[in-house]
Amino acid sequence: MPSSAIPTNQQPQTPNFARKPATSPAQRVLSAQRAAEMSREGRMYGMAERTGGSPIVIVGGGVAGGNAAATLREEGFAGPVVIIGQEPGVPFGRPPLSKTYLRSEEDLAGWYVRPADWYAKHDVDLRRGPSAAALDPAAHTVILGSGEELRYHKVLIATGGRNRRLKIPGASLPGVHYLRTLADCDAIKREAAPNRRAVVVGMGFIGCEVAASLTQLGVRVTAVFPGRAPLERVLGGEIGALIGAIHRANGVELLAGDQVAAFAGAERLEAVVTAAGQRIACDFAVVGAGIDPDVPAVRGSSIAQDNGILADELCRTSAADVYVAGDVANHLHPLFGRIRVEHFNNAEKQGAAAARSMLGSAAPYDYIHSFWSDQYEHKIEYVGHAATWDEFVVRGSLDEGKLVGFYLRDGFVTAAVGLDRGGDPELDHDGEMAASARLVASRARPAGGLLTDEHADLWSLALGA
Repeated sequence: MPSSAIPTNQQPQTPNFARKPATSPAQRVLSAQRAAEMSREGRMYGMAERTGGSPIVIVGGGVAGGNAAATLREEGFAGPVVIIGQEPGVPFGRPPLSKTYLRSEEDLAGWYVRPADWYAKHDVDLRRGPSAAALDPAAHTVILGSGEELRYHKVLIATGGRNRRLKIPGASLPGVHYLRTLADCDAIKREAAPNRRAVVVGMGFIGCEVAASLTQLGVRVTAVFPGRAPLERVLGGEIGALIGAIHRANGVELLAGDQVAAFAGAERLEAVVTAAGQRIACDFAVVGAGIDPDVPAVRGSSIAQDNGILADELCRTSAADVYVAGDVANHLHPLFGRIRVEHFNNAEKQGAAAARSMLGSAAPYDYIHSFWSDQYEHKIEYVGHAATWDEFVVRGSLDEGKLVGFYLRDGFVTAAVGLDRGGDPELDHDGEMAASARLVASRARPAGGLLTDEHADLWSLALGA
């Protein structure tokens, strides 16, 4: 699945993407060594002895929560750690749910934040079952759905998001699916057989990736979405048109500028009816209408919220000893300002950053956001953050569909996108997208024409900013 670097009040769809490698074993060893050294020096980790027996509680068992727990242990924290999660199993990354797992090309073991036996071996209490019903910051307790009250020393809210559900006639018919959990994906997999007909509702990242995967499985796909082109609100009209052309070339019927008004059928879904009056016969549908932040109830004193839970640059909320990370966090970024983003890379890194903040780190979470999406044989890479822009310039060729594009605001590079060009900004360290990330981080304002000039070295522009 995807997650994205665009604030969700600007975009209705979460991007979850293709695989990004987890921290390497060598990096983990170095991290553990650094933690031991810092513990001996008396920095950051003395808090382990001051918890008074109360654990650090992590509410949410996804990528952000799992990485927070792993980081606490790697950074030398020896106190009790509890993860409270709703889904069965261990924390894992969701990207393959819209791609490789959906297509039965891989299982999820490679996406586990840590192996299944890691939690018991590292004395992390992984609780699956009664979810967190409420938080009481004044009493420093988490109230579980079972009624149990769990006292905490510090707590991390990493509850992620929940699907926006359509409230239209027929919405509860069997055959209407959403994609967020493993169970959701397994249900769609059971529907996806060659020559069956599916309607995909929405063409953000989830919609685009599911449409591509279903098509690759031999399903005949029709996509219904507002706007002129897929991903237009996130990537702009030029890139959106290219993505639309890619889907059409692979056989997807795109119904742009329309929306679903009803699901029709007797005992299960038989057709989708659009606002424009079209009736599309289908065997099943997948709705990708975005997510809303999953904010837990709060008793007593409130926690400041606005499109998620407000966090400062250290992932701290307005309540003492309460931190937040992942899709539910509306974070004050040192460069981008206040943003809430929904992508795998952010959840992975922000969960770790929040854990370090809980241990006393004063380093702001200043990650230059990136995300990616695989659709058919095509790869999209994105760095930075651009909710709006006043200029979009291209290095490469829109006609050939192989390019690096730059989003500019007042001449400053705020974000960049690579379509089948530029490399992975976090793995291809000498690539164009890595240079683009540097341009964003340094608030570069290159002279006119240099970004599009193939003879101008992007790294020279970035290093000279």
